[in-house]
Amino acid sequence: MGLVKAKLIIEDAGELEVMFNPESYNLSFSASYSEKKVMGLDGPITQYIAGDSQTLDMTLHFDTYQPPTLKNPKESGTDVTKITRKLAALVFIKGSLHRPPLVTFQWGGLNFKGVVTNVKQTCTMFLADGMPVRARVDLTFKSMLDAEKSKMVSPFESPDRTKVRTLREGEQLWNYAWQEYGDLEQWRAIARENGIMNPLDVAPGQKIKLPAL
Repeated sequence: MGLVKAKLIIEDAGELEVMFNPESYNLSFSASYSEKKVMGLDGPITQYIAGDSQTLDMTLHFDTYQPPTLKNPKESGTDVTKITRKLAALVFIKGSLHRPPLVTFQWGGLNFKGVVTNVKQTCTMFLADGMPVRARVDLTFKSMLDAEKSKMVSPFESPDRTKVRTLREGEQLWNYAWQEYGDLEQWRAIARENGIMNPLDVAPGQKIKLPAL
């Protein structure tokens, strides 16, 4: 089997094959927790809030340098930034999408989909006239969660009977809408069931009915 090149699949722009596969990449996973201090306890109560976005960091190298040959004794090359600026463009709004494009990095078993949040370009070699012919680009990707696909992986079930929950500090109706129905918009159904006109007009300790839908 021959060498498989890594590639970037850019939304509405096709594929961009890298010049050289990365020497390494770093995947980061994390979760958010909140802490609440309770009088009389030795430590705070820790509550899971949600998983954070995954991040992917890597460095890609680009080289357009042409060394001297017998036919052409002068070194030459093309401007490497003509290639690297395609990566820099991934952090800017694309007119047809009205946002930066989604990007999928594919290489071997890695298939990471998200947005590019940071691009750092370092030019490392120049011709006599100052034209850059080698560059290193540090990229950071952040994953994007697809709510519909997430529900398919971890399906939510509507309760088959009315449930009652006690509202905790920092929670709102949409927290329960997502937890119980997998749909943030169902906060309206919860509000109707509880006679709540303003979804922000709730308080910790309040009993909330979760209707069967």
